[in-house]
Amino acid sequence: MKSTGLLIAAALLAALTGVLYWSNHHKSEDKPASDAPVATKLLSFKDADVNKIEIDKKGTEQVELAKGADGKWAITAPQSLTGDQDAITGIISVLSGLNSERVVEDHAIDLKQYGLADPSVKIDLTMKDGKSQKLLLGDDTPTGNAVYAAVGGDPRVFTLASYSKTSLDKTTPDLRDKRLLTVNFDKVSQVDLTAKKQSVEFGRSKDAWQIVKPRPLRADNFSVEDLVRTLKDAKMDLSASADADEKKIATAFASATLVGTAKVTDATGTQTLEVRKNKTDYYAKSSVVAGVYKVTGDLGMGLDKALDDFRNKKLFDFGFDDVSAVEMHDGAKAYSLVKGGMDWWSNGKKMDSMSAQAFVDKFRNLAATKFVDSGFTTPAITMKVTSNEGKRVENISIAKSGDNYIAKREGEPSLYQLDSKAVEELQKSAADVKPAAEPAPAAPAPAKK
Repeated sequence: MKSTGLLIAAALLAALTGVLYWSNHHKSEDKPASDAPVATKLLSFKDADVNKIEIDKKGTEQVELAKGADGKWAITAPQSLTGDQDAITGIISVLSGLNSERVVEDHAIDLKQYGLADPSVKIDLTMKDGKSQKLLLGDDTPTGNAVYAAVGGDPRVFTLASYSKTSLDKTTPDLRDKRLLTVNFDKVSQVDLTAKKQSVEFGRSKDAWQIVKPRPLRADNFSVEDLVRTLKDAKMDLSASADADEKKIATAFASATLVGTAKVTDATGTQTLEVRKNKTDYYAKSSVVAGVYKVTGDLGMGLDKALDDFRNKKLFDFGFDDVSAVEMHDGAKAYSLVKGGMDWWSNGKKMDSMSAQAFVDKFRNLAATKFVDSGFTTPAITMKVTSNEGKRVENISIAKSGDNYIAKREGEPSLYQLDSKAVEELQKSAADVKPAAEPAPAAPAPAKK
């Protein structure tokens, strides 16, 4: 009987424990913890509705931004400047998605203790309907990883992540358009560069560049595109270290050595950029932005180039286009390959694909070590490549010149000096082309029993 009573008591205890657990568990689900932080969206607006922003950062001049009828942002105070569209729309995007970390007080009376009576940053937004919203940023929290914040007309005090403040406390240098050239670089048709006592004009046809002056020459498209990209990225250096007195910068520019002058032309006209170097510093003056500015060394070095830096050193233009035929005559030796489907053929015989392709690659990779004005005599080697479905035919002649070789493209006056090793490797590659291996004979059919 005693054992039966113990079992009944144990069962009742287990049941009671289960009821208590269920009760407590559901209470915790039904009622959130009182100290759990609740994120609150601080401002409510559509990005496209904002047409005026005022940023008042303590210790600096207030910045006023206004959206024009064309949808472009401009700085209207403390001075009239073109705005950096990406930087300004970035601020609007941060503000529209701003959420607090937690609520510090629901009805704050003393804002001074949070640094909000005299905020470090105050931002006023005005919408196109005339309504406004205001954000105040105060002191950092004791832990240093958040900042106190308040919204105009709301009695609550919030905390925001510190990086939110960093994204918003901007000044005029942060928000002005720092570009020194404002043409549409996707539509640039001509670039002129004067540097190293030479003047070079580049003309663009579709996506290809050509040297037009001082005389028509093949251009290295990558090198010209690098120059265009350098000009597109040309910006004022307004960092703290470069924030010197305007008169000092102008004086340094006046006494500096000219590095280069670039002119960029699109459908709207031509813009000019002049770059000079004073000791180790570079300065620039633009035809579309008032004043003289310090710039990065990358801009100066990008313009400090001569004509030959932009010339195409490759002998052939076919690049990675499909080649349909190659020929080479080296003295009494003659080599000929024709592409048929996926195979290379010579005089009706199928050739080993690897050795044939290696030979074609030597044609593709031939490049000048430098350009010369003389030295071409009687050709020792002639080469011909047909590519682009037969639409492009290129002929090259190569003559021996001392320890090197001089090459000439048909129909062009330019002379290309080649390293003797490159020519020797070409000759060896030609000699290495061999017929394809004969297919293995079919295994004999098994004898019938």
